[in-house]
Amino acid sequence: MSTEESGGEPEAGALLLCRAAPDSVAAVAPLLGERMPLAGAGGEWSVLVPEGGPWRHGGEPVDRVVTGWAAALAVGAPWPVLALWWDADRAGYTLASGFHRPVGYVWLTDGTPVAEGEAMRTFAARLGLDPVLDLESLERLTKPDPDADARARLGGLLAVLTRAGVALPAGLAPGTPAGRLGAAARTLPDARRTAAAARRPTVDESPLAPWLPWVGGPGARVLALAQMAAGPPLTAWGVRHRSGGWTAAGLLLTAHGALGAAYASSRRA
Repeated sequence: MSTEESGGEPEAGALLLCRAAPDSVAAVAPLLGERMPLAGAGGEWSVLVPEGGPWRHGGEPVDRVVTGWAAALAVGAPWPVLALWWDADRAGYTLASGFHRPVGYVWLTDGTPVAEGEAMRTFAARLGLDPVLDLESLERLTKPDPDADARARLGGLLAVLTRAGVALPAGLAPGTPAGRLGAAARTLPDARRTAAAARRPTVDESPLAPWLPWVGGPGARVLALAQMAAGPPLTAWGVRHRSGGWTAAGLLLTAHGALGAAYASSRRA
């Protein structure tokens, strides 16, 4: 992964892989507060392609932004979210799943591992990967390898995930700058753009419909209360660490949960 810029464009970028169909992801993606392309990425997976406003124009580190986004999506939906990210100095991933603490791994640009191997074991367990073959492949990514840079490490991670059904569309290669990723994603045949935060997606046929506040299903109040419980700690952590991504995720969860609770209560009245 070169430290040079491509065409004057910062090379930081990210992909958000969700273990759910695009319709289900589209229902909760407005939580992120930023519209972005969404496409299928294998039988059980979808990919969100951030165009990188917070790190291209706001100076926020890409890893903090996408970790906050992954956590917000995972708390707001019953499926895991894997954020792949990279910049001029490092690359890595963060896996968020429900109320579990996110787990991640980081490599320097030259591929040097700078994280604990235990993270890979937790990663494999939470995704239900093969505890022998897949874990062996993942643990190789934690060993020194002079021939593997950060991009190759992410490629090795994706090779393991193909056995879990991940198939990234053409043009969405880790290491590509966010602007070029967004342009490639918009040309995909099944791509759509997620809704703005103020809009209500049409989700009546979505598997998540019973849990969404504007549908008023039986799980809406439970989900709203969970979001209200998770939002303030995320916000506090973001403020304490001066992370705009985490702070925004916490505020969005809190606001969305409060709105959901109020809406669910009005439906019951």
